[in-house]
Amino acid sequence: MSDSELPETDANNRIVAIELDERTVIWRNADVEQERRVAIFDILEGNSFCPVEIAGSGPWRLKLRVEEGRLAMDVSDAGGREAGSILVQLSPFRRTVREYFAICDSYYKAIRNAAPSAIETIDMARRGIHNDAANMLMERLEGKAEVDFDTARRLFTLICVLHIRQ
Repeated sequence: MSDSELPETDANNRIVAIELDERTVIWRNADVEQERRVAIFDILEGNSFCPVEIAGSGPWRLKLRVEEGRLAMDVSDAGGREAGSILVQLSPFRRTVREYFAICDSYYKAIRNAAPSAIETIDMARRGIHNDAANMLMERLEGKAEVDFDTARRLFTLICVLHIRQ
Protein backbone atom coordinates (compact mmCIF):
# COMPACT_ATOMS: atom_id res chain seq x y z
CA MET A 1 0.00 0.00 0.00
CA SER A 2 1.48 3.37 -0.94
CA ASP A 3 1.34 6.51 1.20
CA SER A 4 -1.35 7.93 -1.07
CA GLU A 5 -3.57 4.93 -0.27
CA LEU A 6 -3.17 5.31 3.50
CA PRO A 7 -5.75 7.28 5.44
CA GLU A 8 -4.37 10.70 6.49
CA THR A 9 -3.76 9.65 10.09
CA ASP A 10 -1.84 6.54 9.05
CA ALA A 11 0.35 8.54 6.66
CA ASN A 12 1.33 10.74 9.61
CA ASN A 13 1.84 7.87 12.05
CA ARG A 14 4.94 6.47 10.43
CA ILE A 15 8.71 6.70 10.36
CA VAL A 16 10.19 8.31 7.24
CA ALA A 17 13.86 8.32 8.32
CA ILE A 18 15.85 6.35 10.86
CA GLU A 19 19.45 6.42 11.90
CA LEU A 20 21.62 4.83 14.56
CA ASP A 21 24.02 6.71 16.77
CA GLU A 22 27.18 5.25 15.31
CA ARG A 23 29.31 6.54 18.22
CA THR A 24 28.17 3.58 20.32
CA VAL A 25 29.01 0.97 17.68
CA ILE A 26 32.64 -0.07 17.44
CA TRP A 27 32.52 -2.88 14.90
CA ARG A 28 30.02 -4.82 12.78
CA ASN A 29 30.66 -7.81 10.58
CA ALA A 30 29.10 -8.13 7.12
CA ASP A 31 26.16 -10.23 8.38
CA VAL A 32 25.23 -7.68 11.05
CA GLU A 33 25.64 -4.79 8.63
CA GLN A 34 23.28 -6.54 6.21
CA GLU A 35 20.72 -7.06 9.01
CA ARG A 36 20.96 -3.34 9.84
CA ARG A 37 20.43 -2.29 6.22
CA VAL A 38 17.49 -4.67 5.77
CA ALA A 39 15.82 -3.61 9.04
CA ILE A 40 16.06 0.08 8.14
CA PHE A 41 14.87 -0.54 4.59
CA ASP A 42 11.91 -2.60 5.82
CA ILE A 43 10.96 -0.02 8.44
CA LEU A 44 10.95 2.74 5.85
CA GLU A 45 8.94 0.62 3.40
CA GLY A 46 6.10 0.01 5.83
CA ASN A 47 5.64 0.84 9.49
CA SER A 48 3.27 2.21 12.05
CA PHE A 49 4.69 4.58 14.66
CA CYS A 50 2.71 7.00 16.77
CA PRO A 51 4.39 8.71 19.74
CA VAL A 52 1.90 9.12 22.57
CA GLU A 53 3.56 11.75 24.77
CA ILE A 54 5.20 13.83 22.04
CA ALA A 55 3.53 16.94 20.72
CA GLY A 56 3.32 17.57 17.01
CA SER A 57 2.43 15.40 14.11
CA GLY A 58 4.30 13.00 11.89
CA PRO A 59 5.57 11.56 9.81
CA TRP A 60 8.58 11.05 12.06
CA ARG A 61 12.36 10.82 11.93
CA LEU A 62 14.10 8.66 14.57
CA LYS A 63 17.62 8.53 15.85
CA LEU A 64 18.30 5.50 18.04
CA ARG A 65 21.01 5.48 20.68
CA VAL A 66 21.88 3.74 23.90
CA GLU A 67 22.29 6.00 26.90
CA GLU A 68 22.85 4.84 30.49
CA GLY A 69 21.27 1.44 29.88
CA ARG A 70 18.28 2.84 28.04
CA LEU A 71 17.25 2.99 24.42
CA ALA A 72 16.75 6.63 23.53
CA MET A 73 14.58 7.25 20.51
CA ASP A 74 15.09 10.87 19.55
CA VAL A 75 11.98 11.89 17.60
CA SER A 76 11.85 14.72 15.08
CA ASP A 77 9.17 15.71 12.63
CA ALA A 78 9.66 15.17 8.91
CA GLY A 79 11.30 18.60 8.64
CA GLY A 80 13.90 17.70 11.27
CA ARG A 81 12.47 19.74 14.16
CA GLU A 82 13.10 17.93 17.45
CA ALA A 83 9.88 16.74 19.05
CA GLY A 84 11.23 14.86 22.07
CA SER A 85 12.69 11.55 23.15
CA ILE A 86 11.25 8.21 24.11
CA LEU A 87 13.27 6.23 26.65
CA VAL A 88 13.02 2.48 27.15
CA GLN A 89 14.93 0.60 29.84
CA LEU A 90 17.10 -2.03 28.12
CA SER A 91 17.84 -4.26 31.13
CA PRO A 92 14.79 -6.49 30.44
CA PHE A 93 16.22 -7.15 26.95
CA ARG A 94 19.74 -8.24 28.02
CA ARG A 95 19.04 -11.96 28.10
CA THR A 96 16.99 -11.83 24.90
CA VAL A 97 19.72 -9.91 23.08
CA ARG A 98 22.33 -12.48 24.20
CA GLU A 99 20.09 -15.35 23.08
CA TYR A 100 19.42 -13.62 19.78
CA PHE A 101 23.14 -13.04 19.14
CA ALA A 102 23.87 -16.70 19.91
CA ILE A 103 21.14 -18.05 17.63
CA CYS A 104 22.11 -15.64 14.84
CA ASP A 105 25.71 -16.81 15.11
CA SER A 106 24.52 -20.42 14.79
CA TYR A 107 22.30 -19.47 11.87
CA TYR A 108 25.10 -17.70 9.95
CA LYS A 109 27.41 -20.68 10.50
CA ALA A 110 24.67 -23.11 9.43
CA ILE A 111 23.83 -21.34 6.18
CA ARG A 112 27.44 -21.81 5.10
CA ASN A 113 27.56 -25.58 5.50
CA ALA A 114 24.58 -27.21 7.22
CA ALA A 115 21.74 -29.24 5.77
CA PRO A 116 18.59 -27.31 4.82
CA SER A 117 16.60 -28.98 7.61
CA ALA A 118 19.12 -27.83 10.23
CA ILE A 119 19.05 -24.29 8.84
CA GLU A 120 15.25 -24.28 8.98
CA THR A 121 15.23 -25.47 12.61
CA ILE A 122 17.69 -22.78 13.67
CA ASP A 123 15.78 -20.15 11.70
CA MET A 124 12.52 -21.10 13.42
CA ALA A 125 14.20 -20.66 16.81
CA ARG A 126 15.67 -17.33 15.67
CA ARG A 127 12.25 -16.09 14.54
CA GLY A 128 10.72 -17.20 17.85
CA ILE A 129 13.22 -15.19 19.89
CA HIS A 130 12.75 -12.24 17.56
CA ASN A 131 8.94 -12.41 17.88
CA ASP A 132 9.14 -12.61 21.69
CA ALA A 133 11.45 -9.58 21.72
CA ALA A 134 9.05 -7.64 19.48
CA ASN A 135 6.19 -8.34 21.87
CA MET A 136 8.34 -7.25 24.82
CA LEU A 137 9.30 -4.04 23.02
CA MET A 138 5.65 -3.29 22.26
CA GLU A 139 4.87 -3.76 25.97
CA ARG A 140 7.78 -1.51 26.99
CA LEU A 141 6.63 1.19 24.56
CA GLU A 142 3.07 1.10 25.91
CA GLY A 143 2.02 4.62 26.90
CA LYS A 144 5.05 6.06 25.07
CA ALA A 145 4.53 5.06 21.44
CA GLU A 146 2.22 2.79 19.49
CA VAL A 147 3.95 0.53 16.98
CA ASP A 148 2.80 -2.44 14.98
CA PHE A 149 4.38 -5.87 15.38
CA ASP A 150 6.55 -5.72 12.25
CA THR A 151 7.93 -2.32 13.22
CA ALA A 152 8.71 -3.63 16.72
CA ARG A 153 10.56 -6.65 15.21
CA ARG A 154 12.70 -4.40 13.05
CA LEU A 155 13.36 -1.97 15.89
CA PHE A 156 14.55 -4.93 18.00
CA THR A 157 17.03 -5.80 15.24
CA LEU A 158 18.38 -2.26 15.46
CA ILE A 159 18.55 -2.49 19.26
CA CYS A 160 20.75 -5.56 18.80
CA VAL A 161 22.98 -3.69 16.36
CA LEU A 162 23.42 -0.92 18.93
CA HIS A 163 24.54 -3.51 21.50
CA ILE A 164 27.54 -4.74 19.52
CA ARG A 165 30.69 -3.60 21.28
CA GLN A 166 33.34 -6.04 20.02
